[in-house]
Amino acid sequence: MTSTFTALLCLGALCRTPASDSLTEILSKPIIWAKPNFMIPKGRPVKILCQGIPEATEYQLYFEGRLSAWQSPRQPGIRNIVSFPISAMTLLTAGQYRCIYRSGELWSNPSDPLDLVVTEMYDTPTLSVHPRPEVSSGDNVTFYCRLETATNMFFLLKEGRSSRPQPRYGNTQVGFPVGPVSTAHRGTYRCFGSYNNHAWSFPSEPVKLLVTEDAGDTSLAPTEHTSFSDSWDPHLLTTNTEVQQDPALWNHTAQNLLRMGLAFLVLVVLGYLLTEGWNRASSQEHRRRFRTQ
Repeated sequence: MTSTFTALLCLGALCRTPASDSLTEILSKPIIWAKPNFMIPKGRPVKILCQGIPEATEYQLYFEGRLSAWQSPRQPGIRNIVSFPISAMTLLTAGQYRCIYRSGELWSNPSDPLDLVVTEMYDTPTLSVHPRPEVSSGDNVTFYCRLETATNMFFLLKEGRSSRPQPRYGNTQVGFPVGPVSTAHRGTYRCFGSYNNHAWSFPSEPVKLLVTEDAGDTSLAPTEHTSFSDSWDPHLLTTNTEVQQDPALWNHTAQNLLRMGLAFLVLVVLGYLLTEGWNRASSQEHRRRFRTQ
């Protein structure tokens, strides 16, 4: 019976069991993300967004496996998105979130986990890069993050990247080896200290890594050892600014212009030589005819 139908969902410690096995369709999982970012300074607001199929009529948000909030979309349609606002980020709101949605009598699979982090909870660490911040493509570098007050975990992030932060366990200092580096590793890095995955320190001062490109270097992808998160300010580094500031790209442009200029000069010289040859041949033919007359 429709009135007695309940959805099947196992999310952490929470499970719902259907009263009937006649419905076997499973809805696709929704998409979940945080705005402005998954790293929020304590006391700042954040929104958790969840998007399902256009036919979704209800959303539920789960925090650490327990139902936290629910609501219906205001304007169902192609962009079927609901927002779950958090007025002030604290230790109590930092953790892992998932969401689900309902369409008709069916509930979706749970979304991928969203790990919401509160920052500015501890002292500021220091970040340095060795052997130096300016290296050649193919070299290896190590970022060292140090926190005077003992902790148990550190995170390294690169501005503008879209993946998870790179963690290391340690007491007061850890090293993050990166390499062999390529031009894709250029950028600004910061690190955080943490006592758990969801409560981080203030960010370190930024450290810029400059990688000069060697001739014959065609590798533009980071190695599997470097996996970084979204930037705390994703607008600081965009594709356009990378292109404008990449000296290797400017060098290639200058070389192409030089080649085009040389090719044009060669064509001009060849045209001049052909014209001169034709003029001389015409003059000789004219003199020959004049003598025969």
